[in-house]
Amino acid sequence: MLLPRSAFWLVAACAGLVVAFAATAAHAAPTPSQVEKQIAALWNQSELTIEQYNAVHTKLQDNKAKLARLKQRMDPLQLQVQMAYTQVGAMSAQLYMHGPGSSVNALLSAGTPARLADQLTTLDQMAKHQREAIAGVRSKVTEYDTQRRPLDALVNQLAQQDADLAAKKKTITDQLAQLQKLRQQAYGSGGGSGGSLKPVLCPQVYVGGKAAKAVSYACAHIGSPYSWGASGPARFDCSGLTMAAWAAAGVSLYHQSAVQKSDATRVSAASARPGDLVFYGSPSHHVGIYIGNGWMVHAPHDGDWVRESKVNSLGETPSYGRP
Repeated sequence: MLLPRSAFWLVAACAGLVVAFAATAAHAAPTPSQVEKQIAALWNQSELTIEQYNAVHTKLQDNKAKLARLKQRMDPLQLQVQMAYTQVGAMSAQLYMHGPGSSVNALLSAGTPARLADQLTTLDQMAKHQREAIAGVRSKVTEYDTQRRPLDALVNQLAQQDADLAAKKKTITDQLAQLQKLRQQAYGSGGGSGGSLKPVLCPQVYVGGKAAKAVSYACAHIGSPYSWGASGPARFDCSGLTMAAWAAAGVSLYHQSAVQKSDATRVSAASARPGDLVFYGSPSHHVGIYIGNGWMVHAPHDGDWVRESKVNSLGETPSYGRP
């Protein structure tokens, strides 16, 4: 039985999809290194977009605050103008109701020509003062409007850019989250195959940029012996490890945990990310490098080795800093 031409192409298309699906299903799951390369490539492509978003978002917030301050400063002047116009309106209404003749007649009947001249002069001066007051306040409001218009335009432009970049950033972070899940699956239970020294995958969460290089260095040196005053490449003390790790990323740190803490930008535990430094004591007497999900890599003490530990396992509440 011959199939109609349209049915033939439909069957062929379905067969092609089946073949494609079978070929995809036949592929082996990606290796950890392949996933790492995908994440690194995506991060390198997206880092500029993320930085652009951060810059535009900060600028947008700054200009919104500037516009709010300008409006707050000019609101009283706007009120003065409205009050002045109200007074002028009342004077105009009074003049319309009674007319200039009535005012003159009242003045004529109220006293001598000298008295009339004095009162006319007073009225003229009051009117002139009123006009000057309105003109002065109005010029300030005009200046406000002149300053506000370009700020309004800039805020609107930045808001559009902010929304566009935020959408791109969300797409990127969603893709990174999916790759991170794939990464965890690829490593499986073997991610922490270093026994008690490396019980979990290192790092726990992938990051890009210089922090990735610093964390990678620390993870690669798990198992190195502790040695007081050492900063690698074979032995480390606590601040020597963090110094060497960030040196691998091109960032210079002082070989002392207290100085590293004072030089770092403080971050909260909730906002800590891999690569941040984990400090203990005040002044700091110990430091490790954060790898995500509440874990760090550190060189504990003499007789021990560079290892992974939970950040809350040392009996002290840690603080965090970003080099």
